[in-house]
Amino acid sequence: MSITIGVTLGDVTGIGPEVTVKALAQAAAEAPDTAFVVLGDSAWLNRNNGQRLGPLPVWDPGKPRPGVAVLNPRGTELAADLRPGSVPAARAALDWLREGAHRCLRGEFAALVTGPVCKEAIMATGETFVGQTEFLSALAGTDRTIMMLLGTDERGRWLRVALATTHLPLSGVAAALSQARVELAIERAAEACRDLGLPRARVAVCGLNPHAGEGGRFGTEEITVIRPAVAAAQGRGADVSGPWPADTLFHQAYQGECDAVVAMYHDQGLAPLKMVAFDSGVNWTLGLPFIRTSPDHGTAYEIAGKDRANPSSMLAAIRLALILGRRRRPDVGSRAALK
Repeated sequence: MSITIGVTLGDVTGIGPEVTVKALAQAAAEAPDTAFVVLGDSAWLNRNNGQRLGPLPVWDPGKPRPGVAVLNPRGTELAADLRPGSVPAARAALDWLREGAHRCLRGEFAALVTGPVCKEAIMATGETFVGQTEFLSALAGTDRTIMMLLGTDERGRWLRVALATTHLPLSGVAAALSQARVELAIERAAEACRDLGLPRARVAVCGLNPHAGEGGRFGTEEITVIRPAVAAAQGRGADVSGPWPADTLFHQAYQGECDAVVAMYHDQGLAPLKMVAFDSGVNWTLGLPFIRTSPDHGTAYEIAGKDRANPSSMLAAIRLALILGRRRRPDVGSRAALK
């Protein structure tokens, strides 16, 4: 049984069109029974296509068929000479993201893979925009989502990191942390392990402060917030431990001593993840009513249009979306690639 995966083109003045075309050329060959629908501007897509995908038909939701098709819900094409980070490109990226989410919510897509956007460019349109995770959460009517980043090194060693807080200034992290938020991150991380078909769901939790607070000498959040959250999750049967000093926990996770890590803030979790899987990391939004994955990189305006962009992260995001989408239809596919 085939499934349909939506892929948003992102900001066309960045590397989104290039990595989308390169990744879909391989993904379509690997999954010939799957329909991939690119939500974006067909002209910008075709300028990056070359001979990789061949002619791209317009997607017909009434007659879905395997292969790659394009859908531009805006109706009009963008100018060919847009500058990097231009407002029209940012508006279009947001429109495609919104359309993809709505089609997922209606059940037309099994999953949504979102191309990279520029937050600054989108905010220049007048939109209040923190990030794609937050935007999709609002569209889905939930505030119980968690960002997970995951990736593997060349030897097949995984890091899976769930973030208790995301796009905040460092000065605001401690105030934003709550026991409920840490508990939610633990819960979602354990669910993710089960969704991936891992044999266990061992979750280890970082402290916020150096040395996990050193018994309160370097901060009390471990005592007042994080430790109670871990204890509460343990009381519900979760295989979770912590808080642990982050400077040692990631090494232990990398050695396979746990299945997922809960980090307290953005760079605490993403710095080690990108050290391990800079080119192949995936952003997975946990807790949405639909599957959403994304490459773990930005628009890279400086190399856009030069055929230098590495599609590995986009390909990994598409592969993960396929595996998770097929998991909801157990007669199709396998989880083996993520074990």
